[in-house]
Amino acid sequence: MKNMIIDDFKVPIIKKGVSSITSLKNEFINKKIILFGVPGAFTPTCSEKHLPGYIKLYNSLINKKIDDIYCLSVNDEHVMKSWLMSYTDGEMIKGIADGNAEITKYFDLISDKTKNYMGFRCKRFAMIIDNNVVMKKFIENDGEYQVSSAEYILEKI
Repeated sequence: MKNMIIDDFKVPIIKKGVSSITSLKNEFINKKIILFGVPGAFTPTCSEKHLPGYIKLYNSLINKKIDDIYCLSVNDEHVMKSWLMSYTDGEMIKGIADGNAEITKYFDLISDKTKNYMGFRCKRFAMIIDNNVVMKKFIENDGEYQVSSAEYILEKI
């Protein structure tokens, strides 16, 4: 995969329970970050494993020279904010509410969940992004949870 550069999307970003429309490019500039994506806030694997894994391993990941950790979902900012704040220490993870799936489509990570009455969502993924350049991309096969987990990413940094 050729390293992809982040385009300048303006989306709601949730930090410590506060949401504001922010330029993604400006948010990621001069930072090494982990961006992981989930099919939906409050859904089983996302809520029981994916997000809790990043909260649990937050300090270990930061100790590997990661500046911030972001979670993206095709949900609105209110749902993302409520989901993040429903966790003890959930404020450590920054949320990206990709409600219109613009970022998801840009990375070709759209997933058709219409048979489950969930519409179009994001595939489960994780990326390591350095100064707006995607350095590594880990995309799950449908129904799997392995290569985008915090445990797996910690090994790959």
